[in-house]
Amino acid sequence: MKLKRLETFHNEFVCMVRATDEEGAIGWGQCSTYNADITAQVFHRQIVPWALGQETGDIAGLVARIERAEHKFPGSYRNRAMAGLDTALWDLAGRRAGLPVAALIGGTAGPVRAYASSMRRDLTPEAEAERLKRICGEQGFTAAKFRIGAEMGEDRDQWEGRTEAIIPAVTAALPGIETLVDANSGFGVARAIVVGRMLQDHGVGHFEEPVPWWDLEATRAVAGALEIDVAGGEQEVETGRFAQMVGIRAVDIVQPDVMYLGGLAKTLQVARMAEAAGLPVTPHAANLGLVTMATMHLLRALPNAGRYLEFSIEGDDYYPWQRGLFAGDPFRVTDGQLTVSEAPGWGIEPDPGWLARATYTDSDAATGSAYGALYHETLGARL
Repeated sequence: MKLKRLETFHNEFVCMVRATDEEGAIGWGQCSTYNADITAQVFHRQIVPWALGQETGDIAGLVARIERAEHKFPGSYRNRAMAGLDTALWDLAGRRAGLPVAALIGGTAGPVRAYASSMRRDLTPEAEAERLKRICGEQGFTAAKFRIGAEMGEDRDQWEGRTEAIIPAVTAALPGIETLVDANSGFGVARAIVVGRMLQDHGVGHFEEPVPWWDLEATRAVAGALEIDVAGGEQEVETGRFAQMVGIRAVDIVQPDVMYLGGLAKTLQVARMAEAAGLPVTPHAANLGLVTMATMHLLRALPNAGRYLEFSIEGDDYYPWQRGLFAGDPFRVTDGQLTVSEAPGWGIEPDPGWLARATYTDSDAATGSAYGALYHETLGARL
């Protein structure tokens, strides 16, 4: 089937995409979050013209074709927009086949173990420890992640002494619960190793982004000095960088983000690289947009899936924009697990009320650009 129509529904934080093929079958996807109004413009300017009229069955091939066409625009915004197309086409394929996306990529419906993921650094160690203890008890999580250092902190802490205080506070409050930490590129190599040894002494098993994420050699130095698993990759937007990361074994756990990277097709490429190197994949999925559902399907299919799904525990005070995105309750937690259903595609529907409030753009009505008039027709014929 050929792709006939692409529509977007966006606000500043989220952009939903509806894809329609020539027989009227539809699929829902989502671009990556934040500045989604800008991403929607990129989608219609630099993704839609290459996608319309193309076959919907070879998603990886279409993504690669668009990357070649837009080779002068590598990086974040192109990939954030591409994710909207990719995820909509996977949903369309699942709906046409009557299967969940997990089944299309070699997996099955079923449960996915999650860890309770805190996004907060503004809480005292005692308050964070009590909060995680309560949430794990109420929802049955058997693993939890908390934040140390300061985001991009250059060895500065969120406040003096917080890292040294929160590690024993949280681990003592969560006996029997696996603990993970995220430094968000907060430390230099020497400080990261000191903190890493403290984490090891307190039984923490996962040390995420200990040093600036783009410095793979520094990350490798930290990983080589510690027994704790060092994780990274959420910020990467190109498969070539993942090839370097895996090739030098900079990390022990590979963490692509389905939306940042440009969709499921490219994430599967990264997962296969990691599998060939004997490395697990524990994707980044830090909000309750489509990224979490897509990651659930992915984890149900990967032979090298990590031990758990990242599941944000933050509510309206941190993520007010994620309320009411989807109909029903697709992210229900039971005994620390979420469920990929047998429903076709992603198994979720955007909330009609949210769609009604969003800014709407239809590819059928979109005005062509001078850029497109100059380049799409001539370059498209060669691609």
